[in-house]
Amino acid sequence: MKTRPLTLAAGLLGVAALAETYRAFVRPWVMTWGATVDEATATLPGDELLPDADGIATRAITVDAPPEAVYPWLVQMGPSPRGGAYTHDWIENLLGLDMHSVDRILPEYQHPVVGDTIGDAPRTPKVVVAEPNRAYATLTADGNWLWSFTLVPHGDGTRLISRNRFRLPGLARKLGMIPMEPGSLIMERRMLRGIKERAERLARDG
Repeated sequence: MKTRPLTLAAGLLGVAALAETYRAFVRPWVMTWGATVDEATATLPGDELLPDADGIATRAITVDAPPEAVYPWLVQMGPSPRGGAYTHDWIENLLGLDMHSVDRILPEYQHPVVGDTIGDAPRTPKVVVAEPNRAYATLTADGNWLWSFTLVPHGDGTRLISRNRFRLPGLARKLGMIPMEPGSLIMERRMLRGIKERAERLARDG
């Protein structure tokens, strides 16, 4: 009868050890994939719109194309009929997001202005930063998720920095985000690589 409490205690200690290992060694890489220390700690356009974030993920990639070949892909992102998110569409659509990544520029979405909305979902984001070839950001209607993209010239190419700032009201949401973080990296890494491929092709083919 005494072994059951001991087994439970050992299990809890194991879970705690795994959680601490993730927090100390794995989470920093998950939340800053591809970003330099300077990029991960920099103040970026749009940060001031959600200053009290519970979590921040800053991920980045080098694109061998100038900012003007990158920006068009950012501003047309969103559910159909917009350009999708250049990631694993089948996963997005399991969640009913109606994402269909395109390989062409959509002229009708190339001139966003602050206040534009992206789609018509309950948490519909709106454009809060639109600086051509420099920065683009959206904020959800509830004000809890800011997603920004910053384009920094890098030699003949561009450093594309994606930052998610989010608030998580309530303990349940904070705990629920822990297993979501690695999943978000899988999706965002594919997105960044998808943008890179498209921008480089655009720059090459004109």
